[in-house]
Amino acid sequence: MSLQAADRPLNELHDAMLLDLDGVVYIGAEAVPAAPEAIGKARATGAKVAFVTNNAGRTPARIAEHLTHLGVPAVPEDVVTSAEAAARLIAERFPSGSDVLVVGDTGLRQAVRRMGLRPVTVSDESTVAVVQGFSRTMNRDLLDQGALAVARGAFYVASNADATAPGAWGITPANGSFVRVIAHATGVEPVIAGKPMRPLHEEGMLRTGATDPLIVGDRLDTDIEGATTHGTASLLVLSGVVTPHDLVAAPPHQRPRYLSWDLSGMNETHPGPRRGDGRTECGGWAVTTGRGSVELSGDGDRLDGVRALCDAVWADESIDPTGASVTSALRALGW
Repeated sequence: MSLQAADRPLNELHDAMLLDLDGVVYIGAEAVPAAPEAIGKARATGAKVAFVTNNAGRTPARIAEHLTHLGVPAVPEDVVTSAEAAARLIAERFPSGSDVLVVGDTGLRQAVRRMGLRPVTVSDESTVAVVQGFSRTMNRDLLDQGALAVARGAFYVASNADATAPGAWGITPANGSFVRVIAHATGVEPVIAGKPMRPLHEEGMLRTGATDPLIVGDRLDTDIEGATTHGTASLLVLSGVVTPHDLVAAPPHQRPRYLSWDLSGMNETHPGPRRGDGRTECGGWAVTTGRGSVELSGDGDRLDGVRALCDAVWADESIDPTGASVTSALRALGW
């Protein structure tokens, strides 16, 4: 997988935009500056938009309200959460009314209830499953109850495994970090419902009627890996957790098709790197390779430099993506 060119705006090439939220549309309580305008522009061209998030803490209604407040009009049906995917996994295995211990927040409890299951907070012999999702008020009691139920054999589901999430103060622990508490204590790994697994993206496609969607996200191990695994086009935005250092070192199954600073990239054309005779060019930048190292030259849009550098490194397995020459090239590009 390598970065590709698009001679038409992505919102014209794909019939729906499936957008991650944290780090893409907003960070904490604030919108990513370019996001409201970019979403409005995509919708104005006729592209359908769904918000597909691994965050299971809030309900679709609350998320839609937050989006609308930020200048992105939305209704609950526009929002697809990992809580819904997790609850569905349990409902497919156990009878209606079964007790499910919820280690998470309101959004997860409501999703369990909508699936006809009974959310509980104390484990006993009737608990058939434990479902864990992100909560900013996660407490020791819930983690203890979850561990006790899993140790007794309850089916263990996690809404997602994101280790971190961007917040108002920087990068903070997310659900995947708290999942490790129960998994480490019990020796049981959960079934993961959210990205990069299939249910979330499939639900987004169903709601939009899309056949050729664009997956837009800020994480390599969830958004981009999920798109690559399922053969779907992806756009990585650099407004969230991933840096160019991470991108250059990405394994093949976590490499995006397109790259942008932010959501404005879904409404734009994209240059593709051009490779030949040990030299990769993109825009005004060129990267030459040899003897396991790279050399960057040129000027212009720094993102074109990153595109050229990624293409060159990904094409030559002898180059160490964390080595001195790559680090020097990224430093010359401003990182």
